[in-house]
Order: sequence, then structure tokens, then C-alpha cells
Amino acid sequence: MLSSLTRLQRYYLYYTVSFLAFIGALAVLEQHGMPPRWIGYAFLFFTISMYAVIGIMSRTSDVSEYYVAGRRVPAFFNGMATGADWMSAASFIGLAGTLYLSGHQGLAFVIGWTGGFVLVALLLAPYLRRFGEYTIPDFLGARYGGNAIRMVAVAAAILASFVYVVAQIYGVGVITSRFVSLQFEIGVFVGLAGILVCSFLGGMKAVTWTQVAQYVILIIAYITPVAILSWNVTGNPVPQLVYGQVLQEVGRLEEKLFNMPAEIEVRQLYRERADLYAEKIMQLPSSLLLEREQISTRINELKASDAQMKDIVALEKQRRELPHDPEQAKARWENAMYSAVDRSQPPVHHAEAFPGETAEQQLPERINFLALIFCLTIGTAALPHVLTRYYTTPSVSQARDSVFWSLLFILLLYITAPAYAVFAKYEVLSHLVEIPIAKLPSWVAAWTKIGLVNIEDINGDGILQLAELALNPDVIVLATPEIAGMPYVVSGLVAAGGLAAALSTADGLLLTITSSLSHDIYYRIIRPDASTQFRLVISKSMLLVVAVLAATVAAQKPGTILSMVSWAFSIAGSAFFPALVLGIFWQRATRAGALAGMLLGMLLTIYYILRVEFDSIPWLGIKGIGMEPWFHVHSTSAGVFGVCAGFITIIAVSLMTRPDGEGGDFLQGIRRSGEEDGR
Repeated sequence: MLSSLTRLQRYYLYYTVSFLAFIGALAVLEQHGMPPRWIGYAFLFFTISMYAVIGIMSRTSDVSEYYVAGRRVPAFFNGMATGADWMSAASFIGLAGTLYLSGHQGLAFVIGWTGGFVLVALLLAPYLRRFGEYTIPDFLGARYGGNAIRMVAVAAAILASFVYVVAQIYGVGVITSRFVSLQFEIGVFVGLAGILVCSFLGGMKAVTWTQVAQYVILIIAYITPVAILSWNVTGNPVPQLVYGQVLQEVGRLEEKLFNMPAEIEVRQLYRERADLYAEKIMQLPSSLLLEREQISTRINELKASDAQMKDIVALEKQRRELPHDPEQAKARWENAMYSAVDRSQPPVHHAEAFPGETAEQQLPERINFLALIFCLTIGTAALPHVLTRYYTTPSVSQARDSVFWSLLFILLLYITAPAYAVFAKYEVLSHLVEIPIAKLPSWVAAWTKIGLVNIEDINGDGILQLAELALNPDVIVLATPEIAGMPYVVSGLVAAGGLAAALSTADGLLLTITSSLSHDIYYRIIRPDASTQFRLVISKSMLLVVAVLAATVAAQKPGTILSMVSWAFSIAGSAFFPALVLGIFWQRATRAGALAGMLLGMLLTIYYILRVEFDSIPWLGIKGIGMEPWFHVHSTSAGVFGVCAGFITIIAVSLMTRPDGEGGDFLQGIRRSGEEDGR
């Protein structure tokens, strides 16, 4: 049977068997007392070493191999690499967590991301491969002509990819800080080293073959724990087939827990806390002065009595941590108020679609569900690092085939994510909630230390109520093996999978950013006569600079993984999709129209994200910019406005300007079919 496989297939089969043997060996060592921290180090060292070996073996100084892997990647492996490129930390870590927290609403991510690949297959991949250059700005520059549109495309590619890569490096920091006990900020830069060993020496060639290896690890890591959970709960190891019956059990547990007197009391206490913060905000600045005076008075009283020093120190610390001025107090207390409001709300049942008692209350949920599907679908079909992968196949037909393989490999994870969320929720509701806080498992303290789990005994009964437990969506997948009491080697395996997902996507994104800078800006505009070697030196130098910059931003924890990724999709979709689709299918689209549409769509999307998501940008000295969402649309779906504005602007401006002469020849070139598709 082995003789029927190609050499590449045999290599990756040996690699997969070796990885499974490695897991088995660690499981045996754990039984004999190997500490969990060493298991974490073993997974980190083994996987990054494998990626480094592949990266070094794939090193190249050839421009075609560096930018598009020499256009020799077979469709099957390109599909696998695209799957790894696509399944980022957002898919691996964030998707199941979002489904856990938002239930039915989270399905928008599954539908949108899957639908985007249908658009890629039908509208873009074959034409991009037939064009046969290196980057998306290359395509737009050739279609519309001139350097202005190339510059706008480069800016959009860098912005969307940078936001996306920050989310991946943030995910790497979360994983390394938890499983090898590194400080988050240090973990971010350790992960950065892992990213660079894959892409620095070999560009797209090295990234492609490491992504294939990473796909093997991430899909094993994703399916294994939920399969074990499924077997333990239902006796069937195929969670996709049986999670429906577990969902019914989750519904019964929710019905029981949501209406318990202690749960209702906790929600009432959070409501009172929210009201208190609202009152304090309204009475600023006197409320801040009053609070400071009350703490000072209390400290003086304790000092005058026989109070213990630790009580005085605690109050002095509380006074030091008070906001320094009314503006800071307003921002901090508003965050606390919104958090208390969220916890005071009656929980939503996992299977409930569009929660709300009236049609008016359900309307925002429906709007955001549909808007998010739209943005994710369009964004998927416009992400430069995914589209560039279709330049790497030997022919147009293989580019189309690789879309099929991509969808198949991605499907394995996406049909598992809803089951993951249901099984994790079942474990939390049945084994974690309503137990004494003093008896909580050790993983709760470990994740609380990182800041992704929060527990507060607000009613002081010593029992954990559901409303007293706050789980960040990024923690669900990583913590599920611990929640279910599995051996630590499974937790290490999941961490290795999350690391593979984040690294694979980060590699593709960094390569997209540096290709845009070195190829589209430096080579195409600044120095067209630059030597091949110097172009690669520029590219690798840029890779280092951008990687360090992205790690620095990620260390600031700017948002959850999924929210950052959603912003990147909106930016990419609004900047690229209208110009790409109209550029391929509408000959009348002009350079001026595309330029205006790309700029307006991208800027409108950025404007909406900034004003809806942030009220101030301290490092720019900007304050008070927050605004209410338009039509209830969240910032994660900002692209719905940008994409529509982009299409309308391109069509309107194109009809008002003179047609470009080169457009017809270009379209004939990329639309030719038949025997030329095989090249």
C-alpha cells in the first residue's frame, strides 16, 4: 500500500505516525509521574523543532520559491496548507468558545467562514492562478494600472493582515503562558521565535510544508479531547453524531440552574452593583472625592485602634488603586457597570435562536447574525494570505481542486466545533457549577491567574453559582481537557494544536505583509532593478521588523482573538472584494472607480470599528469618540457598510469616468480556458 503513495505522502505519513508515538510515550511517562510542566515543555520543544527542521530543509534563495513555493505544490497538499493557513487561533481556540458562550448566534462564524470558500472557488481562485504573479496588489495593479491602486492595496493588505497576525500572536502568548508557565508577555515573544523559524529562511516554500505538518497536529489535537468526552458521556466516540442528545441534556440542566433561588439572588446583586456604579458615574467628580475620603477615614480609624496591619495595608492599596481623575473614574466604572449588567441578565439557553421576549428585542440579534455571516463570507474571499495560496499550484485546474481539498480539511474542524461547545457546557453545568468554591479544581486558579477565568462569590455563600463564573471564550477549548478531568497529556496535545493553528496562520500573514512591502513597494515602485538577492534581504528584514512590532502590540492584549479576527475580515472584505470581483467580471470598472471604492470602503470600516468599539485612543490623545452602532450592527460586522459602499462607489465612479484601455485585454487573458488551464 505504501508503494502507491507519492514520496511526499509517505513523508507526511511517517511524520504523523511519529507524532502519535510521541503522544503515546508522553502518556506513559505521565502515568509514571512526569510533571505537567515537563509535558508542556516536551510538546513545545518537539513541535517547534519539527517546524524548524522543515523550515531549514526548505530554505531557498529563489524568488519564485520564496514568494509562491515555485508553483509546484500539489492540490492535495495546497488544500491541507490552506486549511492550516485558514484555521487560525480564532478557529481553533475562539470558535468553540464563542459557540459555548453565545450558542446559536455563534453559528454565524461557521456559516460565514465556510461560505467564503465557495466564493473563492467560484469567483476568484481560478482567475488569480491564471494571472500567475505573486501578490493581490500585483493583480489589482495589472488589472487597473498605475501605482496608486497598488499602494492602496498594499496598505489594506498590511492593515488587515497586521490586525489578524496580532490575534495569532496573542493566542500563542495565552498558550505558552498557561502550559509552560511563562509570563504572558514573554510567552508572546517565545511564540514569535516559533513563527520566525518557519518562514524566515524559506518564505512561502517553507511556510507551505510547515503548514502541512501543522495541519496534522492541529486536527488531531482538536478532535481527540472531544472524542474522548463523547465516549465518556454517550459511549459513542463520534461527537458530531451524538451531540444532539447531549444538547437536550444541557437544556434540562439550564432549565434547572437558571431558576434556582441562589442564581436569581446573584443576578439581583449584580443588578444592584450596576445601579451603584451608574449612580457614582452620574455624581462625578464628587463621588470620587467622597470615596477617597471614606477610605481615608476608615484607614485613620483602623490606625487609631488595635486593627491588624494587613487590614490597613489592604485599605491603603485600595486607595492607591482609585482612579486618579474623573475621566479615568468614568472609564473604569463604566467597564465595571457593563460587566455587572452582563452578569445580571438572565442567561440565554444554548439552543435558543435570536434571544429576546419580543420581536423588537430579537431584531438586533437577527441583524447581527446576518451581518456577521455577510462580513465573514466576503472577508474570507478577500483575505490576501489565503488568496495568495492559489498562486502556488502548478496549474489553474489544480488551484480549483485545492479549493475542494481546503474545504474538506476545514470541514473536519468546523463540524466538530459545535459539538465541542455542547460537551464543554455539559461538563461545566454538571460538574463545576453549584459546588463549594473551596473545592474548585486547580485549573480554575491557573486560568484565573492569566486573567481568562473570573470567579466572585458575590453572595458570600461559598458556593459557585453560574452567574459568578465568567469564562473568556478563548479558554474553552484549551481548558476542556482539564474541565473533563482528562490526563494532562491531552491538555498538552490541545495546546500544541492551538500553537500549530496560530503559528501556521501567523506565518502566512507575516509573509503577506513582507511580500507587500518588499515586492509591491520596494521592487515594483522604488527599485525595479534591484537584484534578486537584495529583494530577499529586504523581505527578510521586513519580516523581522513586522513580527516584533506585532508581538509588541499583542502583548498589550487589545481584545479577544475572535473580535480582532472579525475586524480583519471586515477590513479585507471592504477593501478588496468589490475591486477584485468587479475587476474580473465587469469590464467597465475603471482605475478611478476601483481606487475610490477601495479607499471609501476601507476607511468607512475603520471609522466604524474605532467609534463603536473605542471611546478613546490614549496614545493618540483622542477622547470621547464613541458612538452608538448604526442599525444595531456590532463593530465585528463593520464590513457590511464598507463592502456596500465599495461596490456602489466603484460602479458610480466607473460610469462617470472614461473606460481604461487595458482592461479588455487583461480580462481576456485571465478568462481564457481549455488547454491553457493546464499550464
